[in-house]
Amino acid sequence: MQKIKRFYESAGSAPAEGGYGVTLDGRPVRTPAKAPLVLPSAALAAAIAEEWQGQDKDIDTGSMALNNLACTAIDIVGPQRPRIVDDLVDYGGHDLICYWSDAVDDLLRRQQDHWQPLLDWAAEALNAPLVKTCGIVSQDQPPESLAALRAAVEQHDAMALTGLAAAVQASGSLVIGLALSHGRMEAEEAWTVSLLDEAYQQERWGEDAEARKRQAALHQELDAAGRFLSLLREGVSAESA
Repeated sequence: MQKIKRFYESAGSAPAEGGYGVTLDGRPVRTPAKAPLVLPSAALAAAIAEEWQGQDKDIDTGSMALNNLACTAIDIVGPQRPRIVDDLVDYGGHDLICYWSDAVDDLLRRQQDHWQPLLDWAAEALNAPLVKTCGIVSQDQPPESLAALRAAVEQHDAMALTGLAAAVQASGSLVIGLALSHGRMEAEEAWTVSLLDEAYQQERWGEDAEARKRQAALHQELDAAGRFLSLLREGVSAESA
């Protein structure tokens, strides 16, 4: 990850045009594309300021997950919104939690315990019933359900869409990502349910260092996405109060 020398004494947050900004020694932070870093939530702006304040003599941009997500929202996701939405809906067309074990075993029981409630939630809360199948053969989903998933994704503004995309990419499931975005589950549970198959196989055959490293990275990505989405919801709650 890129590192640069710390060039400021203190970081903070303050109201800015269109929302809340992050400041370094009173000067507003900009994104890599030089756009103003303006957040819709005071809580998110304060959390990003804490990331900047917590840097040592060298600034490790890779350690500032919230800042990176916010910059991605402004520089990339906003301008490319239609493509991002399409990509996420594609996940829903072949969602991880629709592919179940083809054996009556402990994995199937775990899927019943953890995946079925999510499928029920998608059907009831999102009006998107999905068809599950056994094995890995691709299963097409009802067009009406995909349209409902698209509508759910499109309800997200650029900031929330960025958090949702990060969660979906880390978990491999649009339903899990939407559940995290809606506050239906926390990041820890999202990580656990997304790795049901892999965890089961590791219990049977053992795990290796590469798998642990990859899983830890996905854990961090889901934690960051979950916190980002939670801080955005705090902003919405504060405005509604």
